[in-house]
Amino acid sequence: MNVSNGAAPAIEVEGLWQVFGAHAQEALREHRGAGDHHAIADQLKAKGLIPAVREANFKVNAGGLFVIMGLSGSGKSTLIRCISRLIEPTAGAVRIDGEDILQANEKRLIELRRHKLGMVFQHFGLFPHMTVTDNVAFPLKMQGAGRSERRNRALEVLKMVGLEGREDSYPRQLSGGQRQRVGIARSLAVNPDIWFLDEPFSALDPLIRRQLQDEFLNIQATLRKSIVFITHDIAEALKLADRIAIMRDGEIVQIGTPTQIVLNPVDDYVREFARDIPKGRHMTLGEVMEPLDGSPLAGDWPELRTGMSLEAALTQCASTFESVPVKDGDGKVVGMVRPDSFVKALGAESG
Repeated sequence: MNVSNGAAPAIEVEGLWQVFGAHAQEALREHRGAGDHHAIADQLKAKGLIPAVREANFKVNAGGLFVIMGLSGSGKSTLIRCISRLIEPTAGAVRIDGEDILQANEKRLIELRRHKLGMVFQHFGLFPHMTVTDNVAFPLKMQGAGRSERRNRALEVLKMVGLEGREDSYPRQLSGGQRQRVGIARSLAVNPDIWFLDEPFSALDPLIRRQLQDEFLNIQATLRKSIVFITHDIAEALKLADRIAIMRDGEIVQIGTPTQIVLNPVDDYVREFARDIPKGRHMTLGEVMEPLDGSPLAGDWPELRTGMSLEAALTQCASTFESVPVKDGDGKVVGMVRPDSFVKALGAESG
């Protein structure tokens, strides 16, 4: 759940542009203000420039998990590299706890990366000659922490990501999922406030991917980091996010909660992302119930809540009904089926 109590956002991106090509900054400065960002992008393209990110604006509250998604080439990875300053943006502002890090000098940027910002990428870049523990402890070594402190913290986060017993292994001895866990643990070792993750699970098999998503949610429930997470997978976005930004051609076309993205897409592009998503998982009873007319109905009813998904509510209701006999082709009763079995089977099929 997004945490917001009137405090300043943990991350605020304002008017961010990334234009690739010669003299991009001057060209953007010349055309900015001469129309909306679509017109500006067209003028930049006419000069042979590539507007990879166009006028991006969003906020991430403390403890929020903000997912940016889009098709390949939509600009999502470029955007996260801009806000982490792995790429220098052409224009705009990126405020971390109110500080515009685009104005930070090299010394300040190193300090932020060592103490405040954590990063995890699809290609985790582990040191092959180091053990798992030494890989995880490496950022602490860069901070100047002592050997004992480094090892204790590394063991702590390795336990958190489910790698107990593999502390003295080398990366070559691990599966892809285990190596990704090491990458996550390494980024957590310095206990960052802000966490940037660029498609960290996309190279993994579906089963391992789901397991790591669950592990990731457990970690987030405990640590409450402020997170920007990149993915091209709508199911992953819906599972993880408090809010989602959908990108197309360098532009953020919609920002909303998972429910808003699924039920109220702004255009056909967003609608296509959510086309195969079961709405019953994202629509709540509060969105479809009728107002109470008179006194509540008496009786022993299932325990339904306004925030419950339709799928969960249907399972609850179905479980109160009697089992129904099932006959074979000759009319002989050969079994029984419970109404909630339909719901479970359909849920498993659509998942």
